[in-house]
Amino acid sequence: MPTNSIPDVCPFEANYLTIKGSKIHYLDEGKGDPILFLHGNPTSSYLWRNIIPYLKHKSRCIAPDLIGMGKSDQPDLDYGFFDSYTYLAEFIASLELKNITLVLHDWGSGLGFHYANEHRTNIKGLVFMESVYKTTAWKDLPLRFKVALRLMRSPFSGWLMISVANLFLKKVLPNGIVRTLGPAASKVYQQPYPTVKSRKPVRVWPQQIPINGQPPHIAAVVHAYHEWLKASKVPKLLLHANPGVMIRAEDVVWMEKHFPCLTSIAIGEGLHFVQEDQPQAIGEAIAAWYEKI
Repeated sequence: MPTNSIPDVCPFEANYLTIKGSKIHYLDEGKGDPILFLHGNPTSSYLWRNIIPYLKHKSRCIAPDLIGMGKSDQPDLDYGFFDSYTYLAEFIASLELKNITLVLHDWGSGLGFHYANEHRTNIKGLVFMESVYKTTAWKDLPLRFKVALRLMRSPFSGWLMISVANLFLKKVLPNGIVRTLGPAASKVYQQPYPTVKSRKPVRVWPQQIPINGQPPHIAAVVHAYHEWLKASKVPKLLLHANPGVMIRAEDVVWMEKHFPCLTSIAIGEGLHFVQEDQPQAIGEAIAAWYEKI
């Protein structure tokens, strides 16, 4: 059962790397083959603060803030999928990361799965939770998500909801966590987005979700890595919560049947931001699995 005793303080030193003229903030702990932790919207490397301790004695744990998010710079970009991917791929190349295990969540999974599909020989393993593992259709979405996404994907209402009212930070994030997020943690997540302009990355990500084939360039990427995941023998770890949001019981059953070399572990009660509810279960599951691959 999630509790409110989960630490809010990130105990790790901040590191910065300049990519394309902008600073990328990242955590870098431990030694060995790299484990690369990729967050999604609207979080940051802070999401992994209570999971890295389980793995930093087994590997080199690296958790960047995506461009425009967390403590990374906010250059003048469209902040579409390929903007974020370009900075991520150059970050990986600049650190010369080899034999990578990816730990993925939310849109970090889209970026990570795409990287893995494009760099198959550089991947040691894949860990994913609440992830974009396939494209979807409007008819398959629950009504409340369908209504919210349609509004967020509209240029005007999305701007009002996310950029002006800051609902992604004020409502979507806390409502995706079972426990009550403390004020210190809430402040860390909200700090990068004090103005309408600064919330552009958060506003753009919902527009990138491939629904009914739109946007087509993102749908093509997700379809390609979905097909690769169905064929790849790379060791995979699926961590799923009850009831979950993006990965629910029927998704777990499907992946257990169709993704080879998959280990599937239930981590307990959780919604979308499961790292804030079940860090111990997640950390222990990844550590045990990692020792075997």
